[in-house]
Amino acid sequence: MKHVTARWYIDADALGLAHVLIRARRDVTFCGDDGQRHHKSWTLAPCLVQDTATPDDVWIPRVAGAGLAIITRDKHISMRTAEKNAVLAARARMFAITSDESLDAWGMLEVIVTQWRHIEKAATRPGPYIYAVTRSGIREIALTS
Repeated sequence: MKHVTARWYIDADALGLAHVLIRARRDVTFCGDDGQRHHKSWTLAPCLVQDTATPDDVWIPRVAGAGLAIITRDKHISMRTAEKNAVLAARARMFAITSDESLDAWGMLEVIVTQWRHIEKAATRPGPYIYAVTRSGIREIALTS
């Protein structure tokens, strides 16, 4: 059985979103993913991040080094210096759902699907970067002050 190659990593902050996306896209993995799918032909190698408690400065370089773009949920990411520094150092490509309201899996899915074409286009650029993603658009966040 041939493994599909993952392109997208869904952070532990958005596991509900991950479980929906893996049923619709064959190129998505997530923290703790064993690689097994409902379609046997969609099988992936197990995710290289298995523990949801893995610190940002460990999982971000690991995921970026594997060439995966990151989708996370963090409405305060623009103020998180340590995480921005980890993205910068790892040359990561990150898309953070930053909507102010409390979002369940459906709400996060709505944001991602609404902006998917813009996310896909932005993901073709080499990192490092973080894009804030909301229902109304995406915008790049400054990594340095």
